[in-house]
Amino acid sequence: MKGGLHGMIETMGRFIDHLSASVFMKVPFFGTQVELVVLALGSAMIFFTLWLGIPQLRGVSIGFQLIRGRHADDSAPGTVSQFQALSTALSGTIGLGNIGGVAIAIALGGPGAAFWMFVIGFFAMALKAAEVTLGLMYREFTPGGEVLGGPMYTLKNGLARIGLPKTGLRLGGIYAFFALGGALPLIQVNQSFSQLTVITGIESTPGNGLVYGLFLTIAVGIVIIGGVRSIATVAARLVPVMCFVYLGGGAVILAANAGAVPAALATIVSAAFSPDAVAGGILGTFVVGMRRAVFSCEAGVGTAVIAHSAAKTRHPASEGMVALIEPLLDTMIVCTMTALIIVVTGVYNDGYTDIAMTSAAFGTVTAWFPYVLSVAVLLFAFSTLISWGYYGLQAWGYLFGHSRTSELAFKLFYCLLQPMGAVLSPGKVVDLIDSLFFLMVLPNLVGLALLAVPVRREMRDFLAGVKAGTIYGKGIDDETAQPRHD
Repeated sequence: MKGGLHGMIETMGRFIDHLSASVFMKVPFFGTQVELVVLALGSAMIFFTLWLGIPQLRGVSIGFQLIRGRHADDSAPGTVSQFQALSTALSGTIGLGNIGGVAIAIALGGPGAAFWMFVIGFFAMALKAAEVTLGLMYREFTPGGEVLGGPMYTLKNGLARIGLPKTGLRLGGIYAFFALGGALPLIQVNQSFSQLTVITGIESTPGNGLVYGLFLTIAVGIVIIGGVRSIATVAARLVPVMCFVYLGGGAVILAANAGAVPAALATIVSAAFSPDAVAGGILGTFVVGMRRAVFSCEAGVGTAVIAHSAAKTRHPASEGMVALIEPLLDTMIVCTMTALIIVVTGVYNDGYTDIAMTSAAFGTVTAWFPYVLSVAVLLFAFSTLISWGYYGLQAWGYLFGHSRTSELAFKLFYCLLQPMGAVLSPGKVVDLIDSLFFLMVLPNLVGLALLAVPVRREMRDFLAGVKAGTIYGKGIDDETAQPRHD
């Protein structure tokens, strides 16, 4: 049994190596080699920032107004509130990528990778707004009122509107297939189990990993069986708690090292432009930051579109404004907090390569403080698993139908696969999930490019309506405005 398990792990490891090499094909770029898909994503982020008129500048204010519920319309089509939709998406994005992912970025690219994650987070806001707006424009509803949404429906319905129905169907199917792979519940289980072994001292063996994975299987299964309403309810309660725990712990560390914070910031910025950076110069550091930032905020991947598609709203672009808050909170705030506590404590020089680096930073305050991180890690892993279970379910339903039997089959498959994440090496898990993530990007970016004109028109009409007061009474920026349900 033991030999068979190790053999299976080795075989999967070889498969992951081949997949990663294929997905991250490199092309020449200003004297260095850059992954083609990373270059495409960076270009898309910059393009939509300019194409949509830098929506980050006005969208953040509008987005926060909307999630406060001042303009809520309970009679609007959808199944969850805009705050619940954002919470569901955030529970999938604010996860171990913010804790272990930042540590991995710094281990591979040095402190400068954190700077590029912050910059990329800003441009990612526009890309996230575009894909979510399109998701609301082309979502579907079942006879029972349930929402069917995500990039697969954007591709199918959106491309049909511009005379490319067959292309849309094919690309939608390809996206859904890749999304099933991207939804694999591996990295959350892997990194949270890694933290557990650091704290408790238990041996990181396949047997112990399987036991831990089975524990998460039961907990996650209880929630995802209830569907999107159950997931949204849990997420709306869980996201504020887990953010408070983690950011509160990080604030304590920064307060304890307040005098070193300016120097840490200077180190992060200077390392981003150092020709001698760990990853191979400025561009190498940028690429590392890009890969980890995309995994963190999911802009361009399209998965958060599935969560936002369930929002109650009559104006697709309004949910786009809500969605652009995600990279702000997830990448520009939470990831920056992680980078600061790692650099300010100096643990990035101690040879750590994953979440153990963040744990060591927490341990510099007091011996028991890593337990605070353990609580945050478990909450992040759990919240991400339930959100991605829903994403995978929607992709499965697109391919195989939404019958009860079909959905139950996926839920069982998803839950029973979780223990595998705890027995693979962290490096293999990161390579696998990165590969599957970026495969999802390809059809999604094609759809975004083909639908760039409709999404700009939708967003311009919405912002013009907000400014004129024809959508939300006197305008969303006016505190005396009353909701209008056009």
